[in-house]
Amino acid sequence: MPTLLIIHHTPSPFLQDMFEAVLSGATDPEIEGVEVVRRAALQVTATDVLAADGYVLGTPANLGYMSGALKHAFDTFYYPCLDSTRGRPYGAYVHGNQGTEGAERSIATVTTGMGWEQVAAPVIVTGPPDKDDRERCWELGATVAAGLMA
Repeated sequence: MPTLLIIHHTPSPFLQDMFEAVLSGATDPEIEGVEVVRRAALQVTATDVLAADGYVLGTPANLGYMSGALKHAFDTFYYPCLDSTRGRPYGAYVHGNQGTEGAERSIATVTTGMGWEQVAAPVIVTGPPDKDDRERCWELGATVAAGLMA
C-alpha cells in the first residue's frame, strides 16, 4: 500500500488548522489504498522517509526561512534518503505573519536537491487561515494522496 508522509512543524493554532485540513484531504474516504502517516518534524526519521511514497511538508516561516524543526528534519534524512527518494511527489504548506518567500525558497531548494517532484502548488497563508485557505490545504492533502493511489 502506498504511503503518504506528512512532515510538519505545528507550533501555532493557525498551523494546526492548516495541518488538520491537509490531513482531512489526504484521508478523504474517496482516496482508497493510501496509508497516511504523520510525523512531527523533530521526530521524523530517515526510515520514515524511505518507507513513504510521497510527502507533504508543513512549516511556519520563521525569520524568512523554514522552521528550524523542518530544517533539522532535512538535515537528519537528506543524505540517507538522497538517492532512494528521487522522483517522489511532494507538496508543501507555509504559514507566516509576514513574508514567506524565504521559507518557500528554502523548501524548494532542498526538495530540488532531493530530486522530489512538486505535484501541487504550495499553500501559502499569511495571518489567520480563512475558509478558502483551509480548502486549499484540504486540496493539497487530497492531491498528493490521490496521486499515490494504485
